[in-house]
Amino acid sequence: MLDQTVLGSLNKADVFEALRLVPGVQVVQTGQRGGTTSLFVRGGNDDFNRVLIDGIPANDIGGGFDFGTLPVSSVERVEVLRNPNSVLYGADALTGVVNITTRRGTSSIPELSYAIDGGTFGTLRQDLSVGGAHQRFDYFADYSHFDTRNKVPNDAYHNGTFAGSFGWKISPSTQLVVTGRRTAADQGVPNAFDFYGIADDSSQTSRNAYVGAVLQTQTTSRWAQTVRVTSTDLQYHFVNPTPTGDAFDPFGYGPNYLGQTVTISGANGTSATGRAILDFGGTYPQTFDSRTTRRAVTAQTDYSFPRNLSVSAGVRVEDEHGSTDSGTVFTTARHNGGAFVEARDSLGERVYLAGGVGFDRNAVFGFAATPRLSLAAYLRQPTNRAVLGSTKLTFNAGTGIKAPSVFEEQSSLFRLLETSAQGPTLLSGAGVSPIGPERSRSVDVGLEQGLWHERGRIHLSLFDNRYDDLIEFVAKSALPQVGVAQAIAAATPFGAYVNSSSYRARGIELAFDSKFGRHLTLGGEYTYLDAVVTQSFASSALEPAINSAYPGVAIGAFSPLVGGRPFRRAPNSGSLHTAWVTTRGQLSLAGYFVGRADDSTFLTDGYFGNSLLLPNRDLVAGYQKVDISGAYQIHRQIRVYAVIENVLNQRYDAAPGFPALPVTVRTGVALTLGGPKGSRE
Repeated sequence: MLDQTVLGSLNKADVFEALRLVPGVQVVQTGQRGGTTSLFVRGGNDDFNRVLIDGIPANDIGGGFDFGTLPVSSVERVEVLRNPNSVLYGADALTGVVNITTRRGTSSIPELSYAIDGGTFGTLRQDLSVGGAHQRFDYFADYSHFDTRNKVPNDAYHNGTFAGSFGWKISPSTQLVVTGRRTAADQGVPNAFDFYGIADDSSQTSRNAYVGAVLQTQTTSRWAQTVRVTSTDLQYHFVNPTPTGDAFDPFGYGPNYLGQTVTISGANGTSATGRAILDFGGTYPQTFDSRTTRRAVTAQTDYSFPRNLSVSAGVRVEDEHGSTDSGTVFTTARHNGGAFVEARDSLGERVYLAGGVGFDRNAVFGFAATPRLSLAAYLRQPTNRAVLGSTKLTFNAGTGIKAPSVFEEQSSLFRLLETSAQGPTLLSGAGVSPIGPERSRSVDVGLEQGLWHERGRIHLSLFDNRYDDLIEFVAKSALPQVGVAQAIAAATPFGAYVNSSSYRARGIELAFDSKFGRHLTLGGEYTYLDAVVTQSFASSALEPAINSAYPGVAIGAFSPLVGGRPFRRAPNSGSLHTAWVTTRGQLSLAGYFVGRADDSTFLTDGYFGNSLLLPNRDLVAGYQKVDISGAYQIHRQIRVYAVIENVLNQRYDAAPGFPALPVTVRTGVALTLGGPKGSRE
């Protein structure tokens, strides 16, 4: 768990920076502040994680979530589960769950806080919050605003976020908590500046709102109930107003627009020089819009039996509506439901067991069941009297599912046939079913060892994940290889999305955390990941591209090859964090270390050739990002702070072609009035 101690010592503007400290997690930001930010957990895809904000499902339909616009202001803690858990969380929890919790007011004296800081590249950040508690009520509200122009042209970023939490203790055993969050973000989209030498003139906006209410009651000392009602609204708009670059029309079919002449170099020793198509021909402005609304209700009951057995059971119902519009409008309306049961027991004080199963009925793919089992055994019980502390073995096994996105559903084989002229006739005897869920199977074993009178702890984990029935676009010529009849394949315009891809991800995680004295903490982690694509029928896999400069080297232009590694997941990664915290001041050092990763340039030259594609293996260079932050309380109401990021000023592209920020500095002051002289308790 990343609590206020960790978040405060890092003093970063964005939540994803703290997620870099979690074992098995890789964070990839496409470019600079505000750029699309992906979270890869134990080798899973970036849309394999269920993201909850105060228990409110925050993912887009299909699992997507951009961490790049989620500020750390108002966040109390972040919890990361690195296992599939569709039992409790339903679809999208394919590899893990990220739960973000908003702060609550606790002080009987209202606390008003204002912080302002500024720094490199015209960065200005402001945060205003108020919180407190009175009798049976508590309240907290926060508004933060962040502005920067970044270093790349047309990359200015603006983010305004409101978050609030309001609690009412109806009775000693019943409480109601209402939370809300709204983010409005605007940013220029220069595209892969290193690949084109000029910035595109595109821009994007997002307007996301999350509202939830949870009622919890303790009926008896053994029996508790929870009812949660949530609402999620996501809006995204992208516009490319005019084509950027030099018009080029070698074939007489209309111009495409080229970037400048650049030389691209890969970490694998390959390079290419030329001009890539930045904007394709067509009618401008070009736009893309998407909208997701989700209303959900969950109810859960928990009962503790005599001795050690406890059981939880619940139901969930959700109503989803989604649309995308890029010239062609796709819509979906899904009415989904599910139920689960989970039991927990212990054998004495050494062995703890938990197991459950989830049942989901999705409007697209129908019914799916997802079991899960966990075991923890203390070979040596916790003690602070010995140098060698507790020894605990852990075991987890489970499955997860993920629903298709709006575009994948509407462009699936079943839906294309259903809406075509010949479709009903073909479907009647072909046995083609609606597109199914993507699936995962995960197993991990771990060892935790306490040290130095429980002041330190070492964690070792081995995991083995399998991802099957993954959705990919398969060309009509390749559909028969998936088992689709020739007549049905021929009825599709160009091909269709089907469940035909798979890969595995195995690895080792080693982490440690320790506390020296009263003020110094030290922690770190290292992850080795062995991920391999085991099956794919996408065009890039069946017909690899060849760059004549590297004859005989197959290249996955838009997706990895079978036998290759999934893109943007480095085999080696790690982090280090140390903090010195006293009552008046603090100093923190955080380092993130990422090895080489496979990827593609995704480029097409002016003749629609492959001269700017480079071999995928180890294309992206490894990098290290080292950050320093410090703060000092010069008065009970005044705190000054400073943050230096990328202090080594390393130039790197976490995503090929998108340069990350160089060294940046932010300095600021925080003012606090009122505050914790007491609490309602």
